[in-house]
Amino acid sequence: MILDRNPPFGGYGSLMDHIEWLSEPEMSNPILVIAFEGWNDAGDAATTAASYIARRWEATEFATLDPEPFYDFSSNRPTVRLDEHHDRRLEWPANTFSHLCLDDGRDVVVLTGVEPRLRWRTFCEQITGIATRVEASMVITLGALLAEVHHANPIEVVGSSSDPALAETLGLHPSRYEGPTGIVGVLHQAFGQLSTPVMSLWASVPTYVPSSTSPKAALALVERLASVLAVPLAATDLHIASNSYERQIDDLLNDDEELAEYAAQILLDALDDEPEESASDRSDEEVDPKELIDELEQFLRDNG
Repeated sequence: MILDRNPPFGGYGSLMDHIEWLSEPEMSNPILVIAFEGWNDAGDAATTAASYIARRWEATEFATLDPEPFYDFSSNRPTVRLDEHHDRRLEWPANTFSHLCLDDGRDVVVLTGVEPRLRWRTFCEQITGIATRVEASMVITLGALLAEVHHANPIEVVGSSSDPALAETLGLHPSRYEGPTGIVGVLHQAFGQLSTPVMSLWASVPTYVPSSTSPKAALALVERLASVLAVPLAATDLHIASNSYERQIDDLLNDDEELAEYAAQILLDALDDEPEESASDRSDEEVDPKELIDELEQFLRDNG
């Protein structure tokens, strides 16, 4: 059953004119995890990671965003599919909110979607409206970018937050990036205006395989997110897919001498650089999950 698009909840309906509610699950101060296809999602790593977390804990979809106001359908075209009865149906660019419970009972909302083409501020109002409605305690955005890294090297996940207390609690750093931004950057600004604690996790994908889905980068994001959430997660299937991904790129380089030389130069440059302790290494080193949960819960209590 589909509920009223604008149920009367505390005056937030006017900010969520484009939300379609499927249900209203009970939850307590959930953490909101967000990932979008597009500019912020090299190698589909961010959306793959968010979708993996949703599947792992059997998340239930409870709301969607009407795509009509936010997309140019000549650019983000709908897709025709045939169902089991061979009837044609259209799939539009989708932004879905799903709810899951971690093994320890904590609530998480996962938003997976497509970076919009139009009306970014209105788009962000819909998302911050839902976050306010469910009283989200923290927001974690996932992203991936193309970089001169070698596919065989470990993937560094960089975490950042403009919230000083959250940055100190989780060993993060403020972002020093200046330049064009995607919807993730705009959302960070919107949540900052609401004083909602927000952090961002980014993985790097090799520039020489930009169009290939990277389960290795997705795995790195999943493992870093699991560390932040202080939950055990084996992710065996992603490990298997990551190993297969490396072998496939090895085969590609064996067949392309010019590409192989470029990849080899990246590897040599990495070896020549003086090793530095990464942000992810520093924050993951000797992490006690119980201690991390206690620190995070104390941070959330201190910030309402």
